[in-house]
Amino acid sequence: MADKPGIVVVGASGRMGQMLVRTVLDSDRAELVGAIERPGHAWLGRDIGEAIGAGPVGLAVSDDALEAFARAQAVLDFTVPRATVEFSTLAAQARLVHVIGTTGLTDDDLARINAAARHAVIVRSGNMSLGVNVLARITQLVAQSLDADFDIEIIEAHHNQKVDAPSGTALMLGQAAAAGRGVDLAQVAERGRDGITGARKRGAIGFSSIRGGDIVGEHDVMFAGMGERIVLRHIASDRALFAKGALKAALWGQDRKPGEYDMLDVLGL
Repeated sequence: MADKPGIVVVGASGRMGQMLVRTVLDSDRAELVGAIERPGHAWLGRDIGEAIGAGPVGLAVSDDALEAFARAQAVLDFTVPRATVEFSTLAAQARLVHVIGTTGLTDDDLARINAAARHAVIVRSGNMSLGVNVLARITQLVAQSLDADFDIEIIEAHHNQKVDAPSGTALMLGQAAAAGRGVDLAQVAERGRDGITGARKRGAIGFSSIRGGDIVGEHDVMFAGMGERIVLRHIASDRALFAKGALKAALWGQDRKPGEYDMLDVLGL
């Protein structure tokens, strides 16, 4: 691994993009070598440091991902599904570590990302924080210990600008619960209830989504039995923790064999 791997941040003007840029600029273990935005964006040509209010850093925002990837060792990507799939192809061609925090990916998107992982390291996770990944592991263990007499509900809350639901983290926790029970999440998930829905199905894993204000991210996993409940909770108060996790993943991925990994691999969980 290079002493200071070059990092490209795509979607640099976004809420997470700006945090990723700041995190890389503040790190003494990596160097920001690219800040990418879509063609026609108002930030193109501006110094990325000045654009985020951090002072000039001598790096202009560009829409040429291919050129930036050629100078880098990793790309941090919290964009949108269509862009992420395109970036996965370019990152694989350049043999970069592609860290993906994008949510709302379809099965077709995931298949294309998986194909790219045959040629490069991809670290993909619905949540890059240490705490949430520990929570996922605990959720799997609790689900494994309790039978279907305990109903599982996953309640998540995010800011009012989030466009997908359930959150990627909620789905990750649902996958962990399903793995603990040895079932396919797609067969047991209940993503919304409205009107006369009938009684809850035994063994279902339910999801509820809340959107409001500037909530960074809150997730509860509830195991509700007769006369007792177990509630596992994670609250994120600063999205910087996601950016730090993403950078950790980019550094961890250097010199790894091509393949698709997640934060449990990065954290050794």
